[in-house]
Amino acid sequence: MTLTATAVATWLDAHPEFFNEHADLLARLSLTSPHGNRAVSLQERQMELLREKIKGLELKLAEMIRFGQENDMIGEKINRLVRQILLERNALVLPDVLVRELRQVFTLPAVAIRLWGVAIGGDQPYAAPVSNDTRTFVSSLMTPYCGPNAGFEAVNWLPDAATLKSVALIPLRLGASPDAFGLLVLGSPDALRYQNDMGTEFLQQVGDIASAAMGRLLLAEGRPALRRVLLLQAKLVVRHAELQLLLRLLGL
Repeated sequence: MTLTATAVATWLDAHPEFFNEHADLLARLSLTSPHGNRAVSLQERQMELLREKIKGLELKLAEMIRFGQENDMIGEKINRLVRQILLERNALVLPDVLVRELRQVFTLPAVAIRLWGVAIGGDQPYAAPVSNDTRTFVSSLMTPYCGPNAGFEAVNWLPDAATLKSVALIPLRLGASPDAFGLLVLGSPDALRYQNDMGTEFLQQVGDIASAAMGRLLLAEGRPALRRVLLLQAKLVVRHAELQLLLRLLGL
């Protein structure tokens, strides 16, 4: 029977006592160093493997620390974004506050927002008309889109749209609503800034914050209608009371 290298390695792994029983064999074994053609002992080769393993672990640890520091910085920026939004009492300027803070805090070269279905100043850039095709497309996005500038209509909302190579499209919706009521657009002249294989957790978080904030504009839209409903309800109550009084006077 011909022994293969795999079979020998498997047998030695299953019988660690072999080298204890044949210690003289360890002294005679010599291996070739991967860092040169010189022969090294088994112990030296083990030490080299351990050093390489430790170096790899150190690199992974350094990478984890770097990711942790980056996440801390992102967390601080998100806190500032939320704080500035909460401090703004005028709902009509919230879109401008959001765009300004995203540009300044996150150093984004191009940011735009567009809302539809809200009763706000029609002369404001964020309230400009949006085509039905774009609305339908945005509502179909369950997660932010990241990738090349494929000639989306929404990219034209950004300044210097022709120079933008990659974009992120973040739909705005309230809760689990299937219909979006707005879109947040980020653009960059760097083709690698927003890639289709990048994680979108951070962008989704920004989208959730923006959706909750812009939802105040949806509430603002509903208040006139709500007042009309309450007024009609009050009139019905008064008329019902007048009718009851009339019936009592008539003895009915």
